[in-house]
Amino acid sequence: MPGEKEIRTKIRSVKNMQKITSAMEKVAASKIRKAQLQMEASRPYATHIRDVIGHLSHANPDTKHPFLLEREIKRVGLIVISTDRGLCGGLNVNLFKRVIGEIADWQDREVEIDLALVGAKAVQFFRRLGGNVVGTASHLGDKPQVNDLIGAIRIMLNSYSDGKIDRLFLLHNEFISAMSQKPACVTILPVSEISKSTDGLQEYWDYIYEPEAADLLEDLLMRYIESQIYRGAVENFACEMAAKMVAMKSATDNAGEIIDKLQLQYNKARQAAITQEISEIVGGAAAVS
Repeated sequence: MPGEKEIRTKIRSVKNMQKITSAMEKVAASKIRKAQLQMEASRPYATHIRDVIGHLSHANPDTKHPFLLEREIKRVGLIVISTDRGLCGGLNVNLFKRVIGEIADWQDREVEIDLALVGAKAVQFFRRLGGNVVGTASHLGDKPQVNDLIGAIRIMLNSYSDGKIDRLFLLHNEFISAMSQKPACVTILPVSEISKSTDGLQEYWDYIYEPEAADLLEDLLMRYIESQIYRGAVENFACEMAAKMVAMKSATDNAGEIIDKLQLQYNKARQAAITQEISEIVGGAAAVS
């Protein structure tokens, strides 16, 4: 059995760790509300512009933007948004499992894959795993900015425009509740895959474009892509804070259980030492008499 001093050292070490995890839990809890508000503020714009783009995919402008064209699938692009930091339970692990599953599915169909990675954990993971990584971005902070995100995926957009990739997908964690998050895979390009339904559209209709359709579509489609990537980033950050809060609470509770066990072990060791001292005193007294 370990000695009293050794057990006291362990108890002190676990208590220090418990203070750290408790503080991290409180920090995550304080940030999660702001992250939720940021996420909820991004959703309406992203949803409505997605509907507009879906309608545009059924329109008949004078020119067809490359992002509206469907092609035979020979190569796909995956944009993966992970966290920059760890200590958030299985959040990144579940996301990477989904990504690996998507990669395996496309490889079974003999389709090649390009990767654009957002988040330090994704960069570290695929650096070890391998893969054709064409762009990275990390350390976006608590408030991701569109300019920081769009640079990492510009290569993907150019590749799609040039016909080098034929599909573009976004994978990130979707916020369900503070206790539940799940990986999501969203089709970004081609736009025609967003909405196959024509419910509510008249038989003969189209938009009136002013200025020219080509200029308007270029700007509108870029705004759509930016909104989807930004929404994925802020939603992933909200998931990170929620997962971290739960993970740190679990770690704090586990530390408390370990401290209780160590305290009981310390009491037993202390009692054994006192008993031994009493026995030695009684034995010494008996020997003298």
